[in-house]
Amino acid sequence: MSTPETVSFGYEEVAATEKTAKVGEVFSRVAKKYDIMNDAMSGGMHRLWKDRFVRRVKPREGESILDMAGGTGDIAFRMERSGASITVADINPDMLGVGVERAAERGIDTLVWSEQNAETLSFPDQFFDAYTIAFGIRNVTDIPAALKEAHRVLRYGGRFFCLEFSTNEWPGFAQAYDAYSHHLVPKLGKLIAQDEDSYRYLIESIRRFPPMPAFAKMIREAGFTSVKVEPIMGGLVAIHSGWKA
Repeated sequence: MSTPETVSFGYEEVAATEKTAKVGEVFSRVAKKYDIMNDAMSGGMHRLWKDRFVRRVKPREGESILDMAGGTGDIAFRMERSGASITVADINPDMLGVGVERAAERGIDTLVWSEQNAETLSFPDQFFDAYTIAFGIRNVTDIPAALKEAHRVLRYGGRFFCLEFSTNEWPGFAQAYDAYSHHLVPKLGKLIAQDEDSYRYLIESIRRFPPMPAFAKMIREAGFTSVKVEPIMGGLVAIHSGWKA
């Protein structure tokens, strides 16, 4: 499948060749305040979502797991406790730098940190037992390519897990959250991170992400079987999973 000539960057349409760089600029700007902003935007709920996500992954001692777009280490720190071998990959060196600093503060020296593009991973075929990506897939320029790469680097029997914002289906709450996210989150970004535009993009990118059934179809088309979707808070976020059979 070829990359389309234009792709969404928030509510803008930009050349596909430009999106990766533009997203990189966003995350370089917000890297230092990324985790503080996650707490502010979600009222701390993102911590519970990530805990639930890792419980679904069930990392085990002796496994090799790739945590893609995991720069600041939030998912990796939770999985590291299991004794699994975790590689944290991110396209953005500034996000990785934050993660390395946080790992040092926690006394964690077992993680491998790797600068990687999700669409063109440098790892061999059938290298990992599990692939995780949390709140990162919507920022990828060519999502089908990234899903195919996830499938390629997994061993047979390997599992894919993705945590991502989605389309809320609760009447009333959906409209309230939409108003909050569009109007208040950019203001929080300006107050806390001194960056309103980056957080406006991040909210817009959520709105442009495919709804749960459409994304599940993309996962199946990448070759995964037993694809499941677990909505959280009516689909505000969702855990997508699949197996490489």
